[in-house]
Amino acid sequence: MRWEAITWERLSEVLADRVTAARTADGGSWLRVAVDGAPAARTGDLAERLSQTLRTRGRPALVVAARGFLRPASLRYEYGRQDVDSYYSGWTDTGALWREVFTPLEPGGTGLVLPDLWDPVADRATRSPYTRLPPGGVLVLHGPLLLGHWFPFDLSVHVRLSPSALARRTDDGERWTLPAFARYEDEVRPAETADIVVRADDPRHPAWSGTAR
Repeated sequence: MRWEAITWERLSEVLADRVTAARTADGGSWLRVAVDGAPAARTGDLAERLSQTLRTRGRPALVVAARGFLRPASLRYEYGRQDVDSYYSGWTDTGALWREVFTPLEPGGTGLVLPDLWDPVADRATRSPYTRLPPGGVLVLHGPLLLGHWFPFDLSVHVRLSPSALARRTDDGERWTLPAFARYEDEVRPAETADIVVRADDPRHPAWSGTAR
């Protein structure tokens, strides 16, 4: 893969161009964008930059963090607090994401999206109100391990960290998750699956693949 140096500001502009040019795969009224990457990749920062750029262009955008759809602690920690297999395939409530985020944005949907469901720190429901995303709006979902669930993304961005950079930038208390991301690389191959790949080993000097398939 060839890499092109870019700034985060320029990247948000280029991604907004791609979003503007994209068409929904199902003919619906809303575009669905993934910003995929490990927590150390800070996908939320790029998601927010992209949404702000879209809004300045008059395009409604809603940022949703996958972290807001984690399962309750009793389910996440059923096999222990550091069970890699559970983290890989059982921590995120994918059914809730389908029901509360993607289904409302299907053709003929209501556009009423629940921005989060569960507070993983307090371990209780957030009770957040639904947010209406108007037709033509863009959902930007960000978080880890997003590309292996057949979510109906119209454009996917993977923020890549090399194994050494991922280990270096992951907090000590979260290093037990590293095997899950190695498995993700082997099974899902996000750098090949995503439409656009951003290399962020050095957060001061990102680079991107420069293409969207």
